[in-house]
Amino acid sequence: MNITLSINEQIVAEARKIAAVRGTSLNQIIRDYLNQLTQRDDPRRTVAELDSLWSESAFRSSGNWACDELYERS
Repeated sequence: MNITLSINEQIVAEARKIAAVRGTSLNQIIRDYLNQLTQRDDPRRTVAELDSLWSESAFRSSGNWACDELYERS
């Protein structure tokens, strides 16, 4: 589907520069944004993304924390 948008020329120029740096087109950036905007949250996908982030993280807990330790004030 083709649509017509009214966008400030400076914004379009800057967006085209960004698209060029990313090796894509302004059209593709807009399509990707609209696609992302309209995606519904899929709990399984969200959990998979979080699992992926966790596996890439260097942070590791040293064990169980007591409630008092979590709320300890300095």
